[in-house]
Amino acid sequence: MFSKQTKGQSSPPRIEPLATPVAVAAEPTRKLAPKVASLISADISIEGGIVGDGELQIDGIVRGDVRVARLMVGETGHVEGSVFAEAVEVRGRVVGAITAKQVRLYGTSYIDGDITHEQLAMETGAFFQGRSLKFQRPAQPAAIAPTAVVAPVSDPQS
Repeated sequence: MFSKQTKGQSSPPRIEPLATPVAVAAEPTRKLAPKVASLISADISIEGGIVGDGELQIDGIVRGDVRVARLMVGETGHVEGSVFAEAVEVRGRVVGAITAKQVRLYGTSYIDGDITHEQLAMETGAFFQGRSLKFQRPAQPAAIAPTAVVAPVSDPQS
């Protein structure tokens, strides 16, 4: 495997690295670019549900359920259907139930439906008709007391 070179043998050419060690070290730790929010502009109308993992801003009209990570309804935005998200900000109109950890209703918002939330913030001027329901955390299971083992009763006639 390793042998001493004799005078007649030539050594293989040395290959220099193309990148500097700093660039090679930084390559595996490259950060992903932040996701850009999707936009439904004011001149768009959608009939049907929307599902996604990212952010969505609605300035147009959506007739259907919306299920995303974060939803922003702009002043010209209108949703007719249920909304499910981690965080919801409403400046426009939502007719339907909202279920989210954080809900913020701005002064220009109009909500007609129940809101299920952990945190709810409303500015003066916001219209909200419905019920405000706090998330119900699952109850801790009650500790089960050990039960006594009962031996089977033998038939006295046998």
